[in-house]
Amino acid sequence: MHVSISLAKSGLILYGTVGCHLCEDADGLLKAVAPMFAELTWRHVDIADDDELFKQYGWLIPVLRDDAGSELRWPFDADTLLAYLCDRTG
Repeated sequence: MHVSISLAKSGLILYGTVGCHLCEDADGLLKAVAPMFAELTWRHVDIADDDELFKQYGWLIPVLRDDAGSELRWPFDADTLLAYLCDRTG
């Protein structure tokens, strides 16, 4: 599968924190599925740097969020991640 619609400007954020092995796993899944999309970018936001984010996501990380506010919370696998990303491309 190759999705031609770009996700580069979608504002994907992976919320996590340093030393979180689940966050590293989520990032690895993103890297694994990225070649299936025309452009897939995301940025990391460390919840430990923001009290409000820590309150919101403390025990939920990793969480992938798009610019519309839709979230994919852990646990997720490659199939669930692909479905989430494909929903973002219309």
